[in-house]
Amino acid sequence: MEAAADEVEATGAGDILLRHPVPSALAGLVARITGYRETSRRPIRMTETASLVVPIIIGFGEPFEIAIGRAPSRDDRYGSFTAGLTGTPVHIRSGGAAHCLQIDLTPLGACRFFGRPMHELANRMVRLDELGDPTVTALRERLGAERSWRRRFALAEAAITPRLLGTKGASGAVAWAYGRIVASGGAVRIATLADRVGWSRKHLAARFHAEVGAAPKLVARIARFDQARAMASAGAGDGWADIAAACGFSDQAHLVREFVALGGATPGSWRGAG
Repeated sequence: MEAAADEVEATGAGDILLRHPVPSALAGLVARITGYRETSRRPIRMTETASLVVPIIIGFGEPFEIAIGRAPSRDDRYGSFTAGLTGTPVHIRSGGAAHCLQIDLTPLGACRFFGRPMHELANRMVRLDELGDPTVTALRERLGAERSWRRRFALAEAAITPRLLGTKGASGAVAWAYGRIVASGGAVRIATLADRVGWSRKHLAARFHAEVGAAPKLVARIARFDQARAMASAGAGDGWADIAAACGFSDQAHLVREFVALGGATPGSWRGAG
């Protein structure tokens, strides 16, 4: 397998993960571009936490079994797909032969790329064929016929760049408010943002629903959750109570509830799994 990424790593099971650098022109619109191939041929179970990412997965191997907020069944099989923002964990099963390229868009990038109200994708798994999008269909077919990772990444980059840079995205007010929520780790008051842009909270929520795919409150919850995980990973604070206080949770019990709701595990279980 030809590697084109700056970073190539083997997972604990010996599977391959390739990280392709995101072009600087796409900063703020694309979070990651990766290639993934399972080689273990052993069943794999994963849980993806709620996140501020809208993935596009183009599969070359066997499909994943994926469900939002519950264990997947054999009916929940997806090869090439996307999914909007969700406030619950995503549960994934694989037979150990999955093989895909993944483009993780930020919500602002997804608004540009898909060019549709983002609530249409929220809390859903959507097969790429269901989008009825000729550009996405052509990309999936071209990547499926390619064997070189270098050329796969080049094709993907060439396909998404003009679309992300040449189409209208979220309104300036929504983009600004979204950026403030993320930069503050979810600490900024939604009422303050609404006042700053001259909208009611109800109107701001409606615009977020259409352009981001989630209400500002959910975006803030996920941003706060992400900040807590980042602090824990960095070893900051003297314990979860310190992290809860620093990230704006009302108390440690509140932090635990959010870890379970958004991540599917208690803080202690999450740290142990890491």
